[in-house]
Amino acid sequence: MTDAALSLGMLTALALIAGAVFLWRRGERQRPALMAILAAVMITNVVIWSLPTTGGQTLAASAAR
Repeated sequence: MTDAALSLGMLTALALIAGAVFLWRRGERQRPALMAILAAVMITNVVIWSLPTTGGQTLAASAAR
């Protein structure tokens, strides 16, 4: 279940980046910047949950138990 959530988080981040690029090219500035910041936060969360801890397991694997 956690793997699906992490995958959806990455897909959402990619969609946000694509939307931000599209809006940036149309001349908007504030919404694309906020979308890029949200995408960065989501990617950071996925990285935190995916990195191994000192015990060698990931937080996602620990939460799945």
